[in-house]
Amino acid sequence: MSQYQTQVGEHTGMPPGVPHIIGNEAAERFSFYGMKGILTIFMANYLHLMNDTPGTAMGDAAATAQYHLFNTWVYLTPFLGAILSDFFFGKYRTIITLSLVYVMGHAALACMGVTGDARWWLFAGLGLIAVGSGGIKPCVSAHVGDQFGSKNAHLLPKIFNWFYFSINLGAMISILLTPWLLEWYGPHWAFGVPGVLMALATFVFWLGRKRFVHIPAGGKETLRELATPDAAKSILRLIPLFLFVAVFWALFDQTGSTWIFQSQDMDLQFLGKQWLPSQVQSVNSLFVLTFIPLFAYGLYPFISKIWPLTPLRKIGVGLFLMAAAFVLVALIQVRIDGGARPNIGWQLMAYALLTASEVMVSIVALEFAYTQAPKTLKSMVMSLFLAAVALGNLVTAGINHFIVIKDPFSQEKLVKKVSEEGLLNHPGMDGKVGTADDLEKEKKTIFSPARPALLEALALVSLDENGQFATQPEAVTAVKDHWGQSLRYETLNSKTVRIASNGPDKSAHTEWDLGVTLSLVEASEEKKKSWLGSLVPDEPWLVKRKRELGVVEEVVDEESPYPFEVSYYAGGGTTLEGASYFWFFSGLMFFTAVGFIPYAMNYRGKTILQS
Repeated sequence: MSQYQTQVGEHTGMPPGVPHIIGNEAAERFSFYGMKGILTIFMANYLHLMNDTPGTAMGDAAATAQYHLFNTWVYLTPFLGAILSDFFFGKYRTIITLSLVYVMGHAALACMGVTGDARWWLFAGLGLIAVGSGGIKPCVSAHVGDQFGSKNAHLLPKIFNWFYFSINLGAMISILLTPWLLEWYGPHWAFGVPGVLMALATFVFWLGRKRFVHIPAGGKETLRELATPDAAKSILRLIPLFLFVAVFWALFDQTGSTWIFQSQDMDLQFLGKQWLPSQVQSVNSLFVLTFIPLFAYGLYPFISKIWPLTPLRKIGVGLFLMAAAFVLVALIQVRIDGGARPNIGWQLMAYALLTASEVMVSIVALEFAYTQAPKTLKSMVMSLFLAAVALGNLVTAGINHFIVIKDPFSQEKLVKKVSEEGLLNHPGMDGKVGTADDLEKEKKTIFSPARPALLEALALVSLDENGQFATQPEAVTAVKDHWGQSLRYETLNSKTVRIASNGPDKSAHTEWDLGVTLSLVEASEEKKKSWLGSLVPDEPWLVKRKRELGVVEEVVDEESPYPFEVSYYAGGGTTLEGASYFWFFSGLMFFTAVGFIPYAMNYRGKTILQS
């Protein structure tokens, strides 16, 4: 390490190693967000078709759970990187080593379907990426701060803004390009291109090795400082901040899950282009690139003339903006729940609020945590900041797990196969076979005491001249089920409605609900070639792959008397559904923002730099 500069120089301007860090970060974020941006859709729609023998699709709920679990591990492994950096190898060697692990993870994803079981390649790749990406995270941000001393410390806010600018430039390009690659060229290209960019990022960082300041690992000194009262107080003062920021991330990271699912029920035609649902996230990066200079050079100085904007005040305002973003998304969902198909432009307005929140919370909190961290514990404190992201994802995953309603037929111990045709029998709520509440399932039909009432209600469903549902809810709710209760008629979106009985427990939204979902079947049409139309193949990769494997798309039964697809269900769904889900998170964020105010007013800390 003696061949490298180990102390902060006397620079008054930008340190010479900064361009390598910025270039590395742009390429690395391209690789990460490109892979992550398509992960949920890939797991739900593509993964089961990667092997020579088609498997069972993972399903939206399972894919969402895996997505947030991956996110959690990505932001927990920074502890590993921080320990390696602060105690043993220093930041530079840790970043280079774990970046190679990162590249191996992308290579594993690109190999899915080449040989072996694609699922094993997927989880091996995600595991390596979680270790590599998560491990370098606290080191990279701390390595940025290490390049600055007392004579150019005034440039820290600017460099952290440029650092975040590079993140979002890479992310925006990637989120536009990678879903398009997946749609038309398939997973190998979609995961392979981000892998190449990660290798490039590692090379760019290596080129700057002689221009960086290499702060040595603290070793025993790190342990001694960790044990000092001042260090303990510094970290303890920051922990409440990280908890508040965790709630911010619990909402923010849903742009990769619930916001995508919402966009699937919206009109995706905007600015003359037909967007893919996963491409909509790119507008967040576009707004960041716009808002960073706007806030840093315009809004912040202007407001500070009236009300001095300290870092904690910026964070507080940002938390309230996040609550406002989810209020707008909840209002959009209210329209979707009412059967409308609002234009994606409304969600883009929510993205504008979310991005303003991100600029004021994520960037500022990252810089603030670095300045408050003890000298030899910079990476460790950065890892605590990143652990807040993991905690936020755990909160979201936990809430989604808690609100899921059981499906009786998923309880394998209670379900019996009673025919070669696949007829399944469930003893029902009373747990006794041969009683009135027994359930039987055959393919997409469930036979139960509620079936006669459901058939009567189905006969009342009609479509208008535009092919949309025109049923009056009162007609359906006038029908009584086997237990003497009115049926429920609920609109889920512009294409789907639901008729339900409360079942034998006479309570809505439990595992004993019995009903049907009615889905309008869209007329088949040639898929629109968006963005780079002249470069698009004749057909999407998924269509070609299904034909190669002989997978036949499920169609509506031609003998069905209904001009829509009918699917029977028992239980399932969620207790927080539609707009109520987004209202819940809006309230959670609002009360978190209110609780942050006394913490910010009473915070007492000091700035600690490397010189």
